[in-house]
Order: sequence, then C-alpha cells, then structure tokens
Amino acid sequence: MMYKKKVTSSDVARKAGVSQATVSMVLNKKYNVSFSKDVIRKVEAAAKELGYELPKRKKQKENKREKLLVVFCPNLTNPYYVMLLQGIESRATEQGFGLFVCNTQRNLELEERYLKMMPSLNPQGVIYTCNPSRCFMPVVEELSRKIPFTVINNQNEKLDVDAVELDNSKLGRIMARHLLDLGHRHVAYIAPPLTVRQKQRSKRVEGFLKEFKEAGLGDNVVIKAANEEIDRDIPGIDSEYRIGYDLTKELLAEDKELTAIVGLNDMIAFGILDALYDEKYRVPGDMSVMGCDNTLFAKMQKISLTTIEHFVIYKGRDACDIIMKKIKTRDRQYSEMEPVSIYHVEYEPRLVSRGTTSYPRTRKKKN
Repeated sequence: MMYKKKVTSSDVARKAGVSQATVSMVLNKKYNVSFSKDVIRKVEAAAKELGYELPKRKKQKENKREKLLVVFCPNLTNPYYVMLLQGIESRATEQGFGLFVCNTQRNLELEERYLKMMPSLNPQGVIYTCNPSRCFMPVVEELSRKIPFTVINNQNEKLDVDAVELDNSKLGRIMARHLLDLGHRHVAYIAPPLTVRQKQRSKRVEGFLKEFKEAGLGDNVVIKAANEEIDRDIPGIDSEYRIGYDLTKELLAEDKELTAIVGLNDMIAFGILDALYDEKYRVPGDMSVMGCDNTLFAKMQKISLTTIEHFVIYKGRDACDIIMKKIKTRDRQYSEMEPVSIYHVEYEPRLVSRGTTSYPRTRKKKN
C-alpha cells in the first residue's frame, strides 16, 4: 500500500522559489517582517496547490502556573531590604522562579492593594520581608491556606504562618553589651518612629535599654526617635540617613555628657557619622558610633562601622527554601490530608567590631 508523503514547508519553499524561513513567516503572518505582495501571493498559492497545512501548536495546559514568587518589601532605600531580596532572588533563580516585588512603602492602602492582587496573580509563593500589618493578618492567614506564605519577622510576633525569625531585642542587647564592656556610661540611641505598627524597631531599642538598666545605668540612656510623620511620607533615598544626621545635631546641642551614639541600623549610623564630622567630633576619639545590619557600606575602609551581623542574605535564601518545601509538599501529597507544618528559622547575631567604637576618652565639653 502506498502512503502519500506529507507536504512540508521545504516543499512549499521550492515550489514558490523562496526560502523556508520566508514560507514560515508568511504563513504564520509575522507582520514585523515586510514582504512584497508578489512573494506573499506565490507562497500562499504554492501552499494551497500542494495542500500544505501549518503544524498545529501544542496548547499549553490551562492549569499550568507561572513559576512566580511575590515579595512584599516596606521600602527599597535601605540596603537591608536589598540584601534580603538578593538572598531571595539567588535561590529563586536557581529553582527557575521569577520574582514580582511589591514595594508597600509602609503604606496600608498599597499593602492592601497588593494583597488583593494575589488571587489574580496566582503566584506559587509569597514572602513578606517584614511583619504584615496587623489589620491584614486575617487576610494573610486566609491566603496562606491556598498559597505558601513566609514572613521574615520579629521573633516576638505570634503568627500562624511560616517565619524566618529575628530576635530584635537580642540585637539591642548585643549592641549595649559592647558599649558597656568598653566603659561607656552616657549613650544615646537614634531610631526611626517607634510606632505600634513598627514593633521590631521598639524591640531593638528595648533590648538595648534593658541591658543598660541591668547594669544600673538605665537613666543614662537617651532614646531619640524620629517624628511619626516621617513614616507617612514616601521613603526617600536618604530618609534614614537624614534621621541619623538631624537627630545627632539635636543630641549634640542638648547633651554634653554623651560618649557613644547608636543607630537602629547602618543607614542611620552613616547619618550620625556625617553629623559628627561636620561638628568636628573625632570618631571614635570623641564619640563612638554603632549601627546594625552589616550592610555593604559599613565594611568600606573609610567608614569601618562597628555593627551587628545577623546574616540577612541567608534569611532571604531560607525564606525562599521554605516556600520550595511547601510547594513540594503540596505537589507530592502522601496521604489524604495535607500536613500542617510551621517552619521557624533563626540565626545567632554576631558583633562586628570595627573602627568606630573605642573606650570613652575624657575630653573638654564642646561649646
């Protein structure tokens, strides 16, 4: 029995006197390439005469989801969050996932809008790089039943979702212990607004203050927090730096006994350093300075900031790993019921002692 040979695009190309690529583009109506009417007519006539049919494209499975992870960030002006994103992205890329970043700018309306987008985006996982706002926790917990959620949060928060935890009070205690061991007795702590919504900030300050109180020096600590209005504005590239700079200027005018000033994070500490240099203070000779997060700029030789390392990039990778584990659990169910597992990961923070802290020296009070 004779089988009729299947007509190919090469056969059409030979009959029309054009290249195979031209046949493909003309018949697939690729309008980004222009052909003369004569060429189009020749190709279409040859295809019709030979009975050539375009191969049917395989339909993508309708239920196939994009390999997408969504990351909620409160701002992208602090290198801390960029470091978290770097950790998340490095692991996500290894696993073939793309990232969709929602920068909430600590704005409740923006956070709510992004949360409402989740069902239509249908990502395979969501990572919060800070605590979800308290008013949205029911929404987050409801979504987490359908989409794997991970939160990089303050350890003291009780959340029914997976978390990479950070004990902020411990960070504060380590900072305080370093200064106490050096002999500092009159110190100041500069922080962004200490609001109910930003509990992690308060925990860090509380840990610092507690350590000084236990040493009988609680009254010697000045807590200088920025005005709440700052959190209502869209964060500028220098918002936290400016907090450190402006509040240091205020401190120097108000308190002549200080021998050390601490910033809640490295960005604030950089502002502290610049304000001290402008006022002709030597660091650490006249004033010791400390930050927290061990960001890239803290390591630079000209800055050499004493800070706290709490393995930010690793936290991002861990958050991504938890999402991957959850996805696998849902894809490979071994029983009729899906197991409920809450992951909690925590790293032990470490002091990174550099060139901005030293023993307090007696100095003449500045006018």
